[in-house]
Amino acid sequence: MAINVLIVDDSGVMRAMILKSLHMSGLPLGDVHQAANGQEGLDALNQHWTDLVIVDINMPVMNGEEMIDRMRQSNETKDIPIVVISTEGSKTRLEKLKQKGAAFIHKPFSPETIRDTIRNVMKLGGDDEGTN
Repeated sequence: MAINVLIVDDSGVMRAMILKSLHMSGLPLGDVHQAANGQEGLDALNQHWTDLVIVDINMPVMNGEEMIDRMRQSNETKDIPIVVISTEGSKTRLEKLKQKGAAFIHKPFSPETIRDTIRNVMKLGGDDEGTN
């Protein structure tokens, strides 16, 4: 099963790093779409079938937390798995995100961290050979 992914981050460099890490992770990727803020992310969700959203927290126009709230309020997007990749360090904010059903990866990250987190949130099964 190929995974269609939406990457939402205001940094084009960070989006490229996440995309490269996804390719290196060995996960079966389908279509990958990108957005520079939460509003663009919501627009992309309305235009493309998406199996997984990877989102930053701190962005202009609409931040990641507001995007997650809007996703959870919509019948069409409420069940899409979400992984937050951020430098955010606030335990209170991280706990709020967890309560909203989002997994969290702290920057900097490795392809293995992305792979394992996505496998977990999408319930894709355990380790392959070569993983710990």
